[in-house]
Formats: sequence, C-alpha cells, structure tokens
Amino acid sequence: MTSAATPAYRRLTVEERRGQLLHAALELFAHRAPEDVSLDDVAEAAGVSRPLVYRYFPGGKQQLYEAALRSSADALNRCFAEPPTGPPTERLGRVLDRYLAFVDEHGTGFNALLRGGSVAETSRTSAIVDEVRRAAAEQILVHLGAERPGPRFGMLVRTWIAAVEAASLIWLDEGKRPPARELRDWLVDHLVALLAATAARDEETAEIVKRLLAQETPEGPVATLARRVVPVLGEAAHLL
Repeated sequence: MTSAATPAYRRLTVEERRGQLLHAALELFAHRAPEDVSLDDVAEAAGVSRPLVYRYFPGGKQQLYEAALRSSADALNRCFAEPPTGPPTERLGRVLDRYLAFVDEHGTGFNALLRGGSVAETSRTSAIVDEVRRAAAEQILVHLGAERPGPRFGMLVRTWIAAVEAASLIWLDEGKRPPARELRDWLVDHLVALLAATAARDEETAEIVKRLLAQETPEGPVATLARRVVPVLGEAAHLL
C-alpha cells in the first residue's frame, strides 16, 4: 500500500507573506499595548525569523505598528458602512453592533489606540486615528441625511462619536458590562436625546429631525424611548 503524497510546499507571495505578518502583529496588538510587543514576538507568532520580519518591514516595529494600525482603521471604517435604507436608528444600531464587536475583539489594542500615550504614537498614527473619526462622522451624517451640516449639527455628530469612544473605553474597563446589546441601545438613545435637545435650539436640526421621524416606526428606538421618557418628564410638569 502506498502512502499518501505529502502536499507540495508553496512559497508565499510578497503580499501573502506581508499579510501573514500583519495578521500576527494585529493579534498581538489586540491583546497587548504596542510597547509590550517586540519584533521577536511577531516573528514567533508568525513562525518566521526576525530577519524576515525586517525584510518586509525595514522600518522595524514602528513601521509594522503603523501598518497594523492602518489595517485596523480600514476595518473600523467598514463598520460604519451601511446601506442608506430603512429607519435611520435601526441602521445606526447595526453600525454599532459591528463597532462594538470590533472593540470586543481588539480590546487592549483598541484601548491603547484611543487613549494615546504609547511610545509607538507619532503624528502619523494620530493622523490615522483622526481619519477614522472623520470617516465615522461622514457616514453618520449620511445616515442622518445631513451630508453638509451647519455648525451645531456638525458639533452634535462629533460629540456623539466622542461619547461612543468614551463609552467603549469605559465598557472595556468595566469588564464589558453592560452587555453589548444593551450598550448599543443606550448609545442610540443618546443620539436621539442629543437630536431632540439640539432641535429645540437649532432650526436646521429641527428640520432634519422631522425628516428622520418620518422614516421611523412605532416599534423603533425613537418611539420606545419616547414612551419611557414621557412619564419621567410628566413628573417635572410642575416646573413648566
């Protein structure tokens, strides 16, 4: 009886090898701060030699970290891509589901990235993070139907994105409590509350909110929040 043939060895292409090294680095940066990851760690995780890592990333760990950060930024940007159909709050809920899943998977690396202060932080890494925030703002504005917002509405969206980042970091610090779905719903409610408060002072926001409400459903997040808030506000009626 003949033995099974041994699969032929296939040499990786340049792009495949680079992808392999990036994947290994991303796994390490996801669980450890950049300063705690060495090129030896990356080489060991990828099953290659340190000189091979240098061949593909001659700039050393800094170049590898920036490449890994760019890869993560692209993945985060994809989290915010959502077809512009259906109720806006439901679209944003799906966006947040993907975003929180990314945060969950990349915990330590995400924490180090947004908190800053890493020895690997440079003007280039900061620019990549800022690019993610700008891209997120642009996508949220599309979902809200305001791609060219006035100053107040633009500030509203940037404020909400900052709140989402802060909540994500606190969520990690608190052992990922409450559950991601509950955090998602609260962040959607937070945006709805910001829209309502800003609409009371800004005509542009008021017009946008009217258009958004016309796309919502009686069972959706806006109506659900309203049913919960009205009784609470009713207790403050004596102040009116």
